[in-house]
Amino acid sequence: MPAFIRHPKDFWSGIVFLIFGLSAVIIGQDYEIGSAGRMGPAYFPIALGILLSLVGVASFVRSFFRPGEAIGRIYYRELAIVLVAVLLFGFLVRNAGLVPAGFLLILISSYASDKFELKKSLALAVGMTLFAVGLFVKLLGLPMPIIGPWLGGN
Repeated sequence: MPAFIRHPKDFWSGIVFLIFGLSAVIIGQDYEIGSAGRMGPAYFPIALGILLSLVGVASFVRSFFRPGEAIGRIYYRELAIVLVAVLLFGFLVRNAGLVPAGFLLILISSYASDKFELKKSLALAVGMTLFAVGLFVKLLGLPMPIIGPWLGGN
């Protein structure tokens, strides 16, 4: 890392925020933005992309002035476990339903922790799955199956 970058963590987190923020803004250009009173499909992604980009710029600039520690070890195994859990959730949620997909997401991703305990992870998975069903399906009314067609649901 060059000597003029005093805080590598802020530098790289700023780059990541900028990439995601600008990507959202660029992708959102293909849709109608609308107005604050009548928002189009691009309004929220572009607004969020702009905010992410601003956070990225602030973090990037701060990395040149504020001293900080170097980037430590990258935990590839843990990163892979969480990535697999998220991909599995995306694959399962439509056809298996929110309950099995959410339960497996929490259970598998908690296995990435070095403090993994099966009983606690099962309790967390059950609690978070019930919370997700209550929030997303019951309160917000999102059209996602609780139990999907693969398991005999709608």
